[in-house]
Amino acid sequence: MSATLTLLHDGRSDEIPVADLARPTIPAEALDETLGWDLQPEGLCRGTVCVPVDQSALVRDDGLDLGVLAGALQRPLVTDAKHAVAALGASHHERGEALASLEAPDFTLPDLDGALHSLSDQRGKKVLLVAYASW
Repeated sequence: MSATLTLLHDGRSDEIPVADLARPTIPAEALDETLGWDLQPEGLCRGTVCVPVDQSALVRDDGLDLGVLAGALQRPLVTDAKHAVAALGASHHERGEALASLEAPDFTLPDLDGALHSLSDQRGKKVLLVAYASW
């Protein structure tokens, strides 16, 4: 392996050794500890759930093709070889469940005086969020 890729996924980040930043792979032995999936003859498995996958496309000499893996799990993948980072998004099923709940994810931000405020502190109240960007 010649480089290290930062993989952002599921609210965390992992450093993964890769041979090619343009077409990154995950070492097969790190698949479970990195993403929680195991490669079995029937496909990618997590607990009692298995997702069929074309293993001839997934398995490469240097590991498991991250793009094929993302496609099999129906998760969007964005890679930036220049900055050695990749982001694996949530599946459409997970995003759909979050939208169906009609509950915004919690976050905490400081006000102009530095005091921290969390969205969860406002539950049950009407809240107006204003976002601004200078670009």
